[in-house]
Amino acid sequence: MWQMGFDDATDIQLFQLASAGDEAAFLAFYRRWQGSIYRFSLRLSNSIPIAEDVTQEVFLALMGGASGFDPSLGLFSSYMYGIARNHILRRMTRERIFERIVDDAEDERQGRQNTRGPSSDPLGDLTRKEMIDSLHRALATLPLRYREVVVLCELQELSYADAARVIGCPEGTIRSRLHRARMLLLEKLREMTKEDARAPRIEPARCLL
Repeated sequence: MWQMGFDDATDIQLFQLASAGDEAAFLAFYRRWQGSIYRFSLRLSNSIPIAEDVTQEVFLALMGGASGFDPSLGLFSSYMYGIARNHILRRMTRERIFERIVDDAEDERQGRQNTRGPSSDPLGDLTRKEMIDSLHRALATLPLRYREVVVLCELQELSYADAARVIGCPEGTIRSRLHRARMLLLEKLREMTKEDARAPRIEPARCLL
């Protein structure tokens, strides 16, 4: 029997053991991938319920006999995100979630826990959090074809080639969509900055002595 600790096992080794019915391996595999699949699903769908359901569906599909992983076709991460993307698209189509059209001609890093001690710059932390929140709000406004390349290449850090395998399109399409997505995000962030600047400020009440 294979004795390697699960912490040292590769994704493929864990996947193979879990697929063979090893419950401990499945739990280790689930813990390793659950967060990434959930974050990917949430950013792509903009829906917590869909992200939660899809995360479960992905692991059920894998353990229920989903097609095996072929190393010659790319990274294991591409395989996982590809399965999640297919479930998300089916769910969004089924629930008739329509994307806003931004361009008629075409169609946090997150989740890593900060292992450092308490911050000595709470104001800086707040500013960074506000910037991240603004970026996520701007990302949510993009059409799916742009949003997914940002999520795959910028947030999940896949290469252009692996992102192309997930989506099923030429690598050049990934590059052009990512360029367009970055421009749209920039425009949206500028709009949000202007809106924030126009928002009325609430002055603190002066104490009456």
